[in-house]
Amino acid sequence: MPPRPLAIGPAGHAAAHAIERTRTARGYSQRQLADRVTALGRPMTFTALSRIERTVRRCDIDDLVAIATALGIAP
Repeated sequence: MPPRPLAIGPAGHAAAHAIERTRTARGYSQRQLADRVTALGRPMTFTALSRIERTVRRCDIDDLVAIATALGIAP
């Protein structure tokens, strides 16, 4: 049986909500933000971004830094 992924903790939930709030405040769709992240060299689909925002997928540190850069904020 493969190992189960680690659960998303409080910091992960807070980051996911902050990403969604900031994205919508900036007026970006998930597709637009994913395209901006990809343009920075961190390939990301809008589906992956949606899963991060819904806390279905963990947001690793590389994702967080790229998303924050694309949003113009500090990680």
